[in-house]
Amino acid sequence: MLAIVCPGQGSQTPGFLSPWLEVPGVAGHLASLSELTARDLVEHGTVSDEETIKDTAVAQPLIVAAGLVAARALFGSSLPSGAVLAGHSVGEVTASALAGALPEGEAMVFVRERANAMAAAAAEVPTGMAAVLGGDPEEVLAAISAAGLTAANANGAGQTVAAGTLEEIAAFAAAPPAKARVVPLKVAGAFHTHHMAPAVGVLEALVPSLHPADPAVTLLSNHDGAPVASGEANLASLVAQVSRPVRWDLCMQRLADLGVTGILELPPAGTLVGLAKRGLKGVATLALKSPEDLDAARAFVADHTALREEQN
Repeated sequence: MLAIVCPGQGSQTPGFLSPWLEVPGVAGHLASLSELTARDLVEHGTVSDEETIKDTAVAQPLIVAAGLVAARALFGSSLPSGAVLAGHSVGEVTASALAGALPEGEAMVFVRERANAMAAAAAEVPTGMAAVLGGDPEEVLAAISAAGLTAANANGAGQTVAAGTLEEIAAFAAAPPAKARVVPLKVAGAFHTHHMAPAVGVLEALVPSLHPADPAVTLLSNHDGAPVASGEANLASLVAQVSRPVRWDLCMQRLADLGVTGILELPPAGTLVGLAKRGLKGVATLALKSPEDLDAARAFVADHTALREEQN
């Protein structure tokens, strides 16, 4: 069984979309997505510097657009039947569009408003996030709470992301939990915490203008790792997700329970397959980082789609 996963904020790097513009159709697709977000995603994906693409208002639409253009280059207009989709944080918007739970254009409008609202919320108080690597899980969670921070991402594979004010994160990093490292992330706010509450209201106001649909393939939720029941339930979860923790550990456990044999990560790829290599031993992975990986990705998709058919 094939799983297609979509990364979240912090996975972007300067120039990562440059080689994709050489693929027929990508430049035009990216230009149309740029119009929907009122941002030049071609420029941001090719020449903008690290500080520019760290900006939440830029990063989120850029990451979603990258996944959508790469998916079209790989799959065309339809995903393999029987695939499972999951996205981490803003990657859930990418996954929702690919699963047909939101029309692509509306997904880009949603991520535009999400990004703007979260950037505005982040500007109210200087906040950020840091990955906590290693350590005893219970001790790590206790230390995060004691520092006044929130465990905003439970990523599994020995990684938890703490979020809060920059002062809280600095103090926490200066005295990390036993046998753990604290690594600041390239994000501009304490996402998936109470600091993002103002953004929830913005997205709730947007909901009546959107047209969710039941996903055409299995789509997992960051809330509990379970398949979403309907398009409406998925949209409600996308709104609430902005200020509640991401449970990627539960998504990975669900992939294991479903019998997934291969995990393909869309651009900007690398983070989620890294977690899978540590947390899902024995499951094959492929990070689709550039067009040079497309042939390998097609073979990977065929292999793991064929495995499902054989099992059935």
